Amino acid sequence: MEPALIRPASVQEALVHIMVVVSASDSNMTDRELAKMGTVVQTMPAFADFDPEQLLEVTRRSHEMMQQEAALNDIIASIAEAIPVRLRDTAYAFAVEIAAADRQVRPEELRILQILRGHLGIDTLTAAAIERSAVIRHRIIG
Repeated sequence: MEPALIRPASVQEALVHIMVVVSASDSNMTDRELAKMGTVVQTMPAFADFDPEQLLEVTRRSHEMMQQEAALNDIIASIAEAIPVRLRDTAYAFAVEIAAADRQVRPEELRILQILRGHLGIDTLTAAAIERSAVIRHRIIG
């Protein structure tokens, strides 16, 4: 019998889990990624009724979720199930924001984004538009 996966308690918690999975995918959650998560939670309408003070606790639960013996694919599937269809492109956009935060998307992050696209049902054109807009937002002068 397989162990039961920890399930997100809310849509906002699932969105935080997605950001943490992307950030931790390369085994290095950078300060920029953590700061970007905080900014997303504090400024995006999807988090309007989410208490930013809960971010640390939800992040801790995300790490617990990722320590389970279940396959990463199953963990991502359980997170994606908690996100309504109309917010799945939003979830992918938040994931891409975190991957782009340190201006260097690593192969591990690209792989997680690919898995997320599949579980969230993000089509190629939508994914390309979201990814391109993140590149543009994170571009530096000079």
